[in-house]
Amino acid sequence: MAANYQAELVGVLGRPVAENPTGVMQEAAFAAAGLNWRYLNIEVPPERLADAMIGVRAFGMRGINLTIPHKVAVMQYLDAIAPDAAVIGAVNTVRREGERLIGENTDGKGFLRGVRQDAGVDPAGKRVVILGAGGAARAVATELALAGAAQITVINRTPERGEGMVADLRANTPAAVRFEVWRGVYRVPADTDILVQATSIGLYPDVDGMPAVALDDAPAHMLVSDVVFNPPETRLLAAARARGLPTLDGLSMLVYQGAIGFEMWTGEKAPEAVMKKALAEALGV
Repeated sequence: MAANYQAELVGVLGRPVAENPTGVMQEAAFAAAGLNWRYLNIEVPPERLADAMIGVRAFGMRGINLTIPHKVAVMQYLDAIAPDAAVIGAVNTVRREGERLIGENTDGKGFLRGVRQDAGVDPAGKRVVILGAGGAARAVATELALAGAAQITVINRTPERGEGMVADLRANTPAAVRFEVWRGVYRVPADTDILVQATSIGLYPDVDGMPAVALDDAPAHMLVSDVVFNPPETRLLAAARARGLPTLDGLSMLVYQGAIGFEMWTGEKAPEAVMKKALAEALGV
């Protein structure tokens, strides 16, 4: 049998990408699965994105991730957008289907897998509070709504952004969705089943950041989750643990969104434990 030295290529386009750790867990997964695949961190300024996408097609890349600032701009260069990614309004993963490039968003799907597998919670019928109205919040809210959450309350300091997110969710998902302006300290209602911290508060190097929320009325079963993955133990999660509440850290979402990308690209089940171990070691946690 002839040797094959040609690796299949995937990667991430963004600026900056030098500190993006996704490749560490993907390469670990490829090695564990015995696949001759390579994950490339590719720095692309906004004005060269169109050229970069031509390169993706010319190189026959099997897929790519998109990070800041390309998650929205990339959509114009794709052949199709998955329905949930269209609702979210952003693409973080592209998969190849023959010659066609399909835009997906795995962030919310990764969060959902973590809620189900790591926290053991089925979001169907649950009442959810989401802090923030940025890209992560939109992805998480969309997938929770499509998974059957009974009610989603979006809390954000900027009314325009929060109301826009709620309008999109109402128009495209079956969930009951409402918006509330975040003024001062937000007191989490006693009937909340899942609290999602979907802002960058607490993200390294702002490790002492703590969202202005009060957990005094939280029921004992309420799952407190944070999309921040570095550090995994944010001040919010520490406060929740001190109250005996179940928690879910951002490392879970990061690993699972990568695992879903791996599965979309390769068609194989992702070695999730291998990916989580590699990512934790890369982040020093």
